[in-house]
Amino acid sequence: MSATTVPQMGGEKPGAVVLRAAVYPGTFDPVTSGHIDIIRRAARICDRLIVGVAKNAGKGPLFSLDERVALLSAEVLLLPECDRITVVPFEGLLINFAVEHGAAQIVRGLRAVSDFEYEFQMAGMNSKLNPAIETVFLMAADGQQFVSSRFVKEIGKLGGDISRFVSPRIEAALQQRFAEQEED
Repeated sequence: MSATTVPQMGGEKPGAVVLRAAVYPGTFDPVTSGHIDIIRRAARICDRLIVGVAKNAGKGPLFSLDERVALLSAEVLLLPECDRITVVPFEGLLINFAVEHGAAQIVRGLRAVSDFEYEFQMAGMNSKLNPAIETVFLMAADGQQFVSSRFVKEIGKLGGDISRFVSPRIEAALQQRFAEQEED
């Protein structure tokens, strides 16, 4: 784990070692290859990445909060950077979650111009709530710009091939959930 020696600032001791922590929040219902790409890239620009799985009941998630945390945690374990990534559920204000976990950065992925407008507004509000926390935008990797959880669920529910957008574990979980819904 890399660390930085910083000059004395505020309450820090001279020569203190500071780890750069970042939060990457989302609903992750389900986690997609695009999410995993952002997680891997975010882990390269910080020492510790906290992936915050938002409760967000208002979106009517397909998977429960506990299921989303478990599915995402299993995916993260496959990453080379897994020892520096923690998956944690949360509800409430993102900025409070970031402070609670000692994060100085919030990482957000951008797929398209439409994402930017919303994320720009949210970054501005978060900055007003706590100017010490920066929002860092990572552009979706080539081939990931169109991948969204909503589209993956829709395609999967209608019997389409989602194997290019999610891992085999997530695809199996989705197929099982769709089968359960059909039984109801």
